[in-house]
Amino acid sequence: MPYVDGFIVAVPKDNIEAYKDLARIAGTVWKEYGALSYVECIGDDVPYGELTSFPRAVQAKDDELVIFSWITYPSREERDEINKKVMADPRLSMDNWTAPFDGKRMIYGGFKSFLEL
Repeated sequence: MPYVDGFIVAVPKDNIEAYKDLARIAGTVWKEYGALSYVECIGDDVPYGELTSFPRAVQAKDDELVIFSWITYPSREERDEINKKVMADPRLSMDNWTAPFDGKRMIYGGFKSFLEL
């Protein structure tokens, strides 16, 4: 079963096209280095909860959209090797683009799959 990296970010609505451009480049890079899949989703039904919610988790503001993304890999070991290569790839260098979101509010982590139906 695949290993999964998951991400949640808040992207200003004015920056959504820049985010999509960056995501296309990032997805291409991850897949070139061996990721099995790369998926980006824009929140469509993500209400602001009283205690917890996707918008609360990333401190989304009224002018921001919640983005939920994931990347799958054959294993944790391969993910670690792929990510080393991705982080060294000049196409994703901070010298080449300006982040279209506040990275300090990004939530991310790696997950072991335990069920796939």
